[in-house]
Amino acid sequence: MFENISERLGRILKNLRGQGRLTEENISNSLREVRMALLEADVALPVVREFIEHVRQRALGKEVMTSLTPGQNVIKIVNEELVSLMGDANTGLNFNTRPPAVILLAGLQGSGKTTTAAKLARYLKEQLNKKSLLVSCDIYRPAAINQLKVLADEINVNFFSSEVGQDPVFIAKSALDSARKKNYQTLIVDSAGRLHIDDRMMHEIQQVHAVLKPSDTLFIVDSMMGQDAVNAAQTFNNTLRLTGAILTKIDGDARGGAALSVRHVTGKPIKFMGTGEKTSALVPFHPERIASRVLGMGDVLSLIEEVEQKTDKEKARKLAVKLKKGKQFSLEDFREQLQQMRSMGGIGNLIDKLPGIPAIKQNVDTLRGEREFTKLEAIINSMTPVERRRPDIINGSRKKRIASGSGTQIQDVNRLLKQFNQMQKMLKRFSKKGGMVNMLRAMGGKLPPGGIPF
Repeated sequence: MFENISERLGRILKNLRGQGRLTEENISNSLREVRMALLEADVALPVVREFIEHVRQRALGKEVMTSLTPGQNVIKIVNEELVSLMGDANTGLNFNTRPPAVILLAGLQGSGKTTTAAKLARYLKEQLNKKSLLVSCDIYRPAAINQLKVLADEINVNFFSSEVGQDPVFIAKSALDSARKKNYQTLIVDSAGRLHIDDRMMHEIQQVHAVLKPSDTLFIVDSMMGQDAVNAAQTFNNTLRLTGAILTKIDGDARGGAALSVRHVTGKPIKFMGTGEKTSALVPFHPERIASRVLGMGDVLSLIEEVEQKTDKEKARKLAVKLKKGKQFSLEDFREQLQQMRSMGGIGNLIDKLPGIPAIKQNVDTLRGEREFTKLEAIINSMTPVERRRPDIINGSRKKRIASGSGTQIQDVNRLLKQFNQMQKMLKRFSKKGGMVNMLRAMGGKLPPGGIPF
């Protein structure tokens, strides 16, 4: 997400940074290019106009024009205005209510409501220790109820049964009564969607809303719809008392216009964003971190949080102890690191959060990187346990056997062994600094010497 706009803004702001002195003319020229970049990213026109005007007024002020580093000050202003545009800070869910806290999800068909309901239940369970009940009021899409039930079973969250022939208002009321009797802390309600907004749809969800009196009514925004999604959000906000939005499918959107528009248009914060298809792929929306990514400065804080949440702490502790005792980092350890990287979303997810996104992405083919991960793992799997522990014994005939067993070439095996030696040296250094989390903090998001090894 944001690749296109990040690349454009990066070039524009780099030119500004190189100016020893700024004039009204070169600021205006730069802002004209920023305006075009935002419009091409499908940011709503009123949002673009207001954003550009705010930046212009501040950029032409005394603080910038008399500064020794005017270009840096303009970048700082753009960053601050982007944060303000998206909501200043993350806004959590409202649990300041008598249990259960009801969360009603609304949106168009295909926006990802059902999957998001399961993702939200999993997030509340794992991150906030909340016991949730899931229910579907979508009686129009036959597979919707079953889909939510399957997802509920997958994440081990309770599901309130409903049927296609039932009244959505009756389903909602029955689920709420059940949640109260069984002391659930949250009730997450997946409502029906349509391919387009119509009177019947809006009347129905108004009735469901009236029965539930939800503490949060969240509009699910398909970020790939861009401006259309923002217009739908505005319509829903006029009908319901929305408390926020959740962005979905951001991993498939290179523009990011919805993220930069929806809060301004509705006046409601974006609370979460879906980063992939898995039920674990839901994260809080932090405007300051997103602004940093838009400007190509990375999102190291989110990367550190992912490392802390998704890596196996016990395995990491054992590896750290092993290295501190002076024992060698083995190919079995290397394979484990590859698997941990995959659990974090792979190389693409890592690069998205590193500073200098455009520059890095130009040099790294993420799809090729994912294929390379699979190839490396296959090569290691073709080795004997002794070879994994003592790669120094791998001679020419062993390399030939390993390549044949993994469906690769001997040069692939040679490249793996070279990369392994590099990682072995790097991890020996960083193990003294307290593991991967501290390594990332120490690096400040910069790539290690030599960059990504493929």
